[in-house]
Amino acid sequence: MRAWSLAHLTVLDLAPPEMIETAHQAGYTHAGLRLLPAAPGGQAYDLMTDAALLRETRARSAATGVEVFDLEIIRLGPGFALDAVLPFLDTGAELGARAVLVAGDDPDFARLTANYAAFCTAAAARGLTADIEFMPWTEVPDLATAQRLVTAAGTPANAGILVDALHYARSPGGPEAVAALPGACLHYAQICDAPKAMPPTREELIHDARTNRLPPGEGGIDLVTLLRALPPGLPLSVEIPNHRRAPARGPLGWAADCLRAAKTIAEQAGVTA
Repeated sequence: MRAWSLAHLTVLDLAPPEMIETAHQAGYTHAGLRLLPAAPGGQAYDLMTDAALLRETRARSAATGVEVFDLEIIRLGPGFALDAVLPFLDTGAELGARAVLVAGDDPDFARLTANYAAFCTAAAARGLTADIEFMPWTEVPDLATAQRLVTAAGTPANAGILVDALHYARSPGGPEAVAALPGACLHYAQICDAPKAMPPTREELIHDARTNRLPPGEGGIDLVTLLRALPPGLPLSVEIPNHRRAPARGPLGWAADCLRAAKTIAEQAGVTA
């Protein structure tokens, strides 16, 4: 049975225990948690230092059966220091998480590769995969660059490429490139839809990604073809922040709406395993 995970960005105002409870009530099997911000000053929940919140999160997971799937977000920039993120990885292991979402922000490819390889090693020791999410505004802007990074790092067993439907649609590649990826480097994917027109500036790309995604089937991304290119039964994270529509539905209503839409697209693609 496919794992369906509620990405924290979809309902980021919810603290981790409420996030897991909402995922449970909406019908998800898993949830993702944002422990570090995506940008300076961004919203995140520091379970590394808040022992009470960590205990409550673990208790809610145990009570509902909703497991933690992925943790966000590790940014590999020029100043990345592995020691600084070890508490993040230790907390992930304590939560029983499977994956860590990683962004590549270092223009020095050799240094980025070395830091990614070191991070993979540390994550593997804690039972976590390290999944590079290519994003058009980062130093890993497309699928080809993500592949080059994973290969240059020595393709550690836990190295992965995270295909986010939005970034896939707004960068070079296409379904053939996704289908050609080794199955071992695909641990999960993120599903959403978006307006067909691509924003013209970097700032608008980021704004759309963080605030204006659509439920599958409502936008211009060919999700059916994408899902058919991915391995059957690959876990899917439903990441659909929409700052205009989500408040009107409330966290539970929006999370449930998004899951129904995602499952409908999976059924249309014939990949419901």
